[in-house]
Amino acid sequence: MQVIVESEHFRDVKVIVPELFQDDRGFFMEAFREDLYAELGLPTTFLQDNHSGSVKGVLRGLHFQWEPPMGKLMRVTRGSAFLVAVDIRHGSPTLGQWVGVEASTENRRQVWAPAGFARGFAVLSDYAEIQYKCTGIYNNRSEGGIRWDDPEIGIEWPVENPILSSKDTGTPSLSEWLSSADSQNFRY
Repeated sequence: MQVIVESEHFRDVKVIVPELFQDDRGFFMEAFREDLYAELGLPTTFLQDNHSGSVKGVLRGLHFQWEPPMGKLMRVTRGSAFLVAVDIRHGSPTLGQWVGVEASTENRRQVWAPAGFARGFAVLSDYAEIQYKCTGIYNNRSEGGIRWDDPEIGIEWPVENPILSSKDTGTPSLSEWLSSADSQNFRY
């Protein structure tokens, strides 16, 4: 089976779509295959798998981790969601730029965003499940977040009045994060 790179953003963020075999019994796809992902320049070693379920209008993010640096391969396994990656790398020519992709069970899109990007999603269907493979193990002492509605970034979220966690309502803007002491330890 094949995996295609549908689009690339900032040389590092990739939207990929695995091939699907479907007949009257249902479907089959290889959601991850080490040799094909390696050929596409994607990571092949993941240390943690996460699975999240949320109702329509929930927005989670924008999250990142610096120790250990964590990249994520995100996909929607039920429903649909708007997956986002924001470049937060010091000195990057695309610092503060974002990409958003509607991913769903039907279109099978996956988004790879390496360490150095803040990631988040907004649920578009009545309910959605998002799974993401992580290149680092979660460490709550070196995780951070950026405001989901930072006007300097200007993400065009396809939800109005999102449902947020208390954690996501108190995050700094990108410029506040970049001037913080923690951002000086941010590795990617």
